Amino acid sequence: MKKTLSVLTVATISALSVSAQSKKNTKTSETTKPQAKMASAPREDGFKKTPNGLEYKIITDAPGTQYPKVGDFISAHLQLIVDDSMHFSTRQVMNNAPAEVQMAAVPTKGDILEGFTFMTPGDSAIFRYSVDSLLTIPGVTPAPWMKQGQGQMIYYRVVLADVKSSEQKQKESAEAAAKQKDIDDKLLQDYFKAKNIKATKTASGLYYTVSKMGTGIVAQPGDKVSVNYTGKTLEGKAFDSNVDSAFQHVQPFEFTVGQGMVIKGWDEGFTIFKKGSKGTLYIPSPLAYGQNSPDPSRIPVNGILIFDVELLDVIQSDLHKQNTPATKGK
Repeated sequence: MKKTLSVLTVATISALSVSAQSKKNTKTSETTKPQAKMASAPREDGFKKTPNGLEYKIITDAPGTQYPKVGDFISAHLQLIVDDSMHFSTRQVMNNAPAEVQMAAVPTKGDILEGFTFMTPGDSAIFRYSVDSLLTIPGVTPAPWMKQGQGQMIYYRVVLADVKSSEQKQKESAEAAAKQKDIDDKLLQDYFKAKNIKATKTASGLYYTVSKMGTGIVAQPGDKVSVNYTGKTLEGKAFDSNVDSAFQHVQPFEFTVGQGMVIKGWDEGFTIFKKGSKGTLYIPSPLAYGQNSPDPSRIPVNGILIFDVELLDVIQSDLHKQNTPATKGK
């Protein structure tokens, strides 16, 4: 199961919000905001332009002085509107919750993350950027709705809900994960009792059962593995599989163990089984996606995941080959 990063783009925002952070009650005017001094003067229609060409207009200027900076995590609502038609809304995708993304340096012109640096929590704004300018940026693929040479504008209606420093986010995430770990363990214990399952628990809180133990080698961090899998929620609803044609990808899935390419429960779980093994991984949410579900309609926020897996092959790294006796695994 691939790890999904939270990315704020025109196409998608796949992250979940956290509780709102209280703000200071000190009101600052638009002219005294430090970021505003870097922007161009207002146009007749009230829009200003950022150094990289994104136009913005503050609609609601709430009290506060906490401007997002590189490394911070922001929670925001966003609507993408072109030609009076809404193409995307975080409120629809996220069940009315704001999406979360980490602020990064702005590498390209028109990046909407730059617009948020002119806002504090509680502010609402409109960002806009011309389609013609967007299509001059290397790597941008035209969408079907884009009309080049017609002065078409992309509008983003945004509300900045919250800003957290990376240190604050890390601390809150660790505390939330610790609480969720206890909750999930109780749910899993009840599940095992109801299903009469005898599962083995690891130090991390991962549970597993083995239906067929293989005779091959055990993967170590740095080794590549090839696997078959079916993923289900605790309620038994399948959300992904590479052995069920309904999910339209039936080839074995390969990844390198211990490189963070997959969720933590997979990185650990596939160092337990020998090559040729079949079994089940019961993964508490802190070892899966936690609050950051890649698709809440399929994988619940803080959802426990169950994977029926088969370890098809282990391809050792060069280092492990050198340290493995020739007769091992035969």
